[in-house]
Parts: sequence; C-alpha cells; structure tokens
Amino acid sequence: MRGLVSGVWARPITIIWLPPALWAGNMVLGRALAADFPPVSLAVFRWLITLALILPFVGRLLWQQRAIVKREGLMIIACGAFGIAGYNALAYVALKSVPAANVAFLNSTLPLMVPVFAFVLGVERVGRRTLFGLVVSSFGVAWLMTGGTLSAITGLSFSGGEGLVLIAISNYAIYSVLLRRMPADLNPFVFFTATVIAGLVVLAPFWIAELAAGAILPTDPASWAAVAYLGVFASLVAFLLWMRCVAVLGSTITGTSFHLMAVFTAAFAWAALGEPLESYHFAGIGLILLGVFCATIPLPAGLLPGTMPRLRPVPIRIRRRR
Repeated sequence: MRGLVSGVWARPITIIWLPPALWAGNMVLGRALAADFPPVSLAVFRWLITLALILPFVGRLLWQQRAIVKREGLMIIACGAFGIAGYNALAYVALKSVPAANVAFLNSTLPLMVPVFAFVLGVERVGRRTLFGLVVSSFGVAWLMTGGTLSAITGLSFSGGEGLVLIAISNYAIYSVLLRRMPADLNPFVFFTATVIAGLVVLAPFWIAELAAGAILPTDPASWAAVAYLGVFASLVAFLLWMRCVAVLGSTITGTSFHLMAVFTAAFAWAALGEPLESYHFAGIGLILLGVFCATIPLPAGLLPGTMPRLRPVPIRIRRRR
C-alpha cells in the first residue's frame, strides 16, 4: 500500500481529478448548509478541523523549520489570506443568494484566471496546448451551464453574490499561482499547515464580528457531519493533492482540471438527487474532458492549431525577504 501511495504521489497526473471531485461535494454541502450555518463560522470550523488533524503529525517539523517559516512569512500570509480565508469565506457568503447554475459557471472561470495571473506575475509560460485545452473546456462549461443554448449566457446575472463569487475565484487563482513560489527548503506539509494557521488568523476578526452580530451555530448532527467532510476531504485531502499537482504540473495545467467540477456536479446531482442527464450534459462533459486531456496529456503538434502563439511571462520578479 505504501508503494502504491508513493507511486501515485510521484505521478500527480493520476490524481489531478481528485481535488475537483472533492470540491464538487463542497459546493453541494455549502448550498445545503447556507440557510443554517453562518458562512464565516463554516469556513473557520472547516479549517480548525483540518488543523487539528494535521498538526499532531507536522507540529514538531513545523517547530524545527520555524526559521524558514518566519523567512517566508509574507508568502505564507498571502497564501493563507487568498487561498484559505478569502476564497472559502466569500464563496460561502455568496452561496446564500447565488443560484447553483451561476455558481458552477463562475467557479469554472478559475482555469481562465490562473494563466492570466501566472502570465502577469511571470511565474510560468502558457503553451499553445494548454491554451487550446482551456478554450475547449471553457466552451464545454458554457454549453453545460446554459443547457446547450449559449445565447442563455446573456441572461446570467453577475450582480450581488455573483460578484462575490468572481472575487473568491480570483483569490484562489492568485493562491494557485503563488504555490509555484513555495520555497524548496520548506516541507510542503509544513507550508500547508502554516498557511492554514495564517488563514485562520485572517478569518478571526471577521468571525468575531459575525458572532457579535448574533450568528447562531446549528446543533444538529447532520450539519456537523457535513462540516467534518469539509474539514477532512474538501480541505486537508483536496488541498494537499492540489499543492502537489501545482508543484509538479504547474498552476496553469492544474487549474484546467478545475473544469472537472462541472462534470462531478452533474454526476452527483444525478446520483444523489435523481436529476436526469440530458443530451447537452453529455456534450458539455465531453468537451470539458477533451479540453482537460489536451491541456494535461502531451499530443502530437499536428493535432493542435499551429497559429496559436506561445505567451511568455512579463519579466516581473517578486523578491522574497531573506
């Protein structure tokens, strides 16, 4: 079993689909809990569970590498603020008012935002194969979310909660790009633990304000079982796998796999809620899978449009404090 786990960890292309699957469950549960669970409290308890699970195993190493953690403090705080605090809290706030179709559609803009931030920050190049995959999978998402009628895109509203979703996705795109700058001499599990702590520190004042405003936590076992899923699978497992994929495959290629959330959401709705799968579902899912395949699996050059340019990053350097 250890050899199997090591082999899978060494080849992240085989696990790139797992984070979107786990986050699709997060979306379903987030919608289910939106009416009864205060959003910031949900984000806080989700990450407290994650921290309680990982800290006993990483605590000693975290203490041993405290000098490196201090040296990379700004980087860790930024990752905690954008990836742990900003994305999750804003998403849960938005889920109180945003229709599910709009949330799924807007979440799928992450793979388009990641290469933009990667290009601007000069983190990595964006190849034509990845760009081609992004275009194909984005078209599949649009087809899926509009019921096979792309003209319905003009009917989607982007006011109020939809704007929060876009801000949340922007936060996670920046986080995904910053992961490429994770220092090589810092253990990735220590880095993740430190970012969780930083994210909780960022969330703390907002949580206090939410409770002071009269927020009431639910007491039923089902709600807390859902929070436990968020803390274990949608947070600990999914984020560690995402970090591994970004570190090896790059933020742009890994970000493309985020389109798979739409695939898993449709599948979960069919299996758990009995919602039918129409022909446009299969067409959209097929385009999404094709786009992810094109972006992640090397293809003969002749299969891709030869006129698509290779973008090179802007020569911007972000200096870390020593």
